[in-house]
Amino acid sequence: MRNMLIAAALALAASVSCAQPHRLILVGDSTMATKSGYGDALCARFDGPCLNLARGGRSSMSFRAEGRWDELLKLLAEPGAPRSYVLIQFGHNDQPGKPGRSTDLVHDFPANLARYVDEARAAGATPVLLTPLTRRSFRGPWLHDDLAPWAATTRRIAAEKGALLLDLHRLSSAAVQAMGEARADQLAMAPKPQPGQPIHPATTAERAGAANPVFDRTHLGDPGARLFSSMVARELQRLAPELGPRLQP
Repeated sequence: MRNMLIAAALALAASVSCAQPHRLILVGDSTMATKSGYGDALCARFDGPCLNLARGGRSSMSFRAEGRWDELLKLLAEPGAPRSYVLIQFGHNDQPGKPGRSTDLVHDFPANLARYVDEARAAGATPVLLTPLTRRSFRGPWLHDDLAPWAATTRRIAAEKGALLLDLHRLSSAAVQAMGEARADQLAMAPKPQPGQPIHPATTAERAGAANPVFDRTHLGDPGARLFSSMVARELQRLAPELGPRLQP
């Protein structure tokens, strides 16, 4: 009888644990943001609350400087808030040459990521560091990987902090390289211009959120959002099995 009661109690505890809500909160730049990234498509794959706080043009520095990280911490502190996984992806706008956004790769960028991890944990959330989504620019037959140093730094901070790492840069780079330039261009926000028409560099948040999107090799249209959100969903299932039943990759 005692063993039966214990077994029943364990089964009840397990069912309660599975029934507890989980929440995804997305923090990052335009490659994750609404309209220009994969974040909304990822939320659509999640059976639960999912908040896409990513914004175009933000870096690991400017996202905090604008008070957006403080908004997230307030959400985490709300009474009865669901158990939250905070997905953190930066790198594109931390690169040099972006006034008010770029950070020092050696000191500032890793320090910013480490602080995000520490503060998310202190607020009771589970941080997940994502390496930056690849750009889709080719040099001949080869993908031009200009974000590799930022991806490597993100991996290092995840290892040092013992944080979950979702290596989207590795996965997306391999996929884009395998499909080649012509197919990769179909993932963009707008069709590729005809020969002789300019291809716009993806350098501004305004372009990512424009009412009439233009072709570039950074931001995503629906096909790109579906592809990369599927990658992220599958990896989340592997990294956080308790989220598995709630994700549809």
